Amino acid sequence: MLKVHTRNSGNVAVLCVQGRIVNGETASLREAVISQTRVGTVVLDLGRVSTIDASGLGLMLELRRQSLANGIRFKLMNVTKLVSRVLEVTRLDSVFEVAPAIEFLPATSRVASHRVMPFARCA
Repeated sequence: MLKVHTRNSGNVAVLCVQGRIVNGETASLREAVISQTRVGTVVLDLGRVSTIDASGLGLMLELRRQSLANGIRFKLMNVTKLVSRVLEVTRLDSVFEVAPAIEFLPATSRVASHRVMPFARCA
């Protein structure tokens, strides 16, 4: 069963995804991303994803397209070796923006804009 936990920080929503992104188990991910209408960036933290199949990749492409159509950036973070390999083999590593796990500037604080806000792996 796929679990999704959302953390919002200013203009960024980090969706911590845990489990398998496979056919029949993606409804929670779809709903979580679609519900993020008031942010500038959606980040999928894939650090706890154990499996992904073609259906899961298709969903991620669809969510990316919908997000971009609504003016929302769509990024991946904490990509596991398995998911990274799948992205490479399918050549989707050139389609998705993959961010390092450490840097997202807080959108709400202009005073501290020089500091990097770390996001640790999902608990």
